[in-house]
This record gives sequence, structure tokens and C-alpha cells, in this order.
Amino acid sequence: MVKVGVLLSGCGVNDGSEIHEAVLTMLALDRLGVERLCIAPDIEQRDVINHLSGAAVVETRNVLVESARIARGEISTLVTVSAADLDALILPGGFGAAKNLSDFAVAGELAEVQSEVLRLLSEMHKTGKPIGAICIAPAVVARALGKFNPVLTIGNDPATAAVLEGFGACHQDCPVDDIVVDETNLLVSTPAYMLGPGLKEIASGIDKLVEKVVALAT
Repeated sequence: MVKVGVLLSGCGVNDGSEIHEAVLTMLALDRLGVERLCIAPDIEQRDVINHLSGAAVVETRNVLVESARIARGEISTLVTVSAADLDALILPGGFGAAKNLSDFAVAGELAEVQSEVLRLLSEMHKTGKPIGAICIAPAVVARALGKFNPVLTIGNDPATAAVLEGFGACHQDCPVDDIVVDETNLLVSTPAYMLGPGLKEIASGIDKLVEKVVALAT
């Protein structure tokens, strides 16, 4: 059975994984009868946001512990997982991808990818295993694999696309209900909530992404 890793970055759009995107990804995998392995780095979140008010909170939270909320406790620490354990990897979006899996949200064109995330992405690419990236997560992939000129999308935002191209990526505009496929690097991306506007629209793109990633893994 194909095993797909789902790399989470916390719980909540403003400081972790975008919950809708993460759950839709897991649902699509389940519908395909694919085994999934939820993963997250055991690190402190960059910040904590009150999702009711949008204000920052003086509080410390752990990315692995928060991600376990989405995974219903069934989650592995990133440091224990290698490409040998997976057939494919998918990164849901949310600000956690740009704050915890990388520092893209604060560093922009000078962004760096968290060390264990970089390791796993590099291993997946080196061993020819597909990677899916949703919403802002393609920024993480672009930074990690920029020297391979990955073809990716974050939708149609020119400023963000320009930064990804500065990393070495080739950006393609894409509607919310579609995907961009890089057959050379085995990458699949979809804009999701970079464009919105709602669940049914992002679900269409995520379903296509998951189906393509699984097809590339088989």
C-alpha cells in the first residue's frame, strides 16, 4: 500500500497548518485507500495567534503537540521519519508553513527552511518520490529545492511569485480548482486558500493534487 506523509506545522491558519486544507488532504487520501503518516517537527512555534481576535498572544506552543490536534494524536516526530518510510509527501498550507516549517513569513527572499524539513524534502527529491504542496507551502519547497528549478504555483500573486522565482522556481498562475504539475521534479501544487473563496473550491484543487501525487507514487 502506498504511504503518504502529511507534514503539519501546528493547528490553525494564522500560526500553524490551515485546518481545512489539512483535513481535506487526509480525507482525499483516505478515499483513495492510501495509508497516511502525519508528521511534524518537535519545535516551538514562531508565535501564537488568537484566532478569534487575530491578535498575537504571549504564550509558547509546540508545533508537534499542536499538530497532534489535527492528527487525533496519531503523529510522528519529523526527526524520526526519512524518505525510506514514505512513498510521497504532502505539505498543507497555513502560516505555519511560512513561520514554522520555514521563516518565509518574516524573512521573505532571505528565508531559510527548518533543518529537518529541508532534510526530508531533499531526501524525497533525491530518491524520486513525489511532493505535493498546498497554498503557501510551495514557498517552502521552492526554497528547499530551488537549485532544481521547480515548477510551482501559489495562485496568481505577483509579489509572492517573484520571491519564489528568486529562489530558482518557475511560477505558473493557476486557478483554485486546478493543479500545477512538475513532471521532472515530481512536484504537484495547488493554490487553495491563497485564492479561496471556500471549501468546495479548495477541495477540488486538493482532490486533484492528492490524486496526482498518489498516481506519481505508484
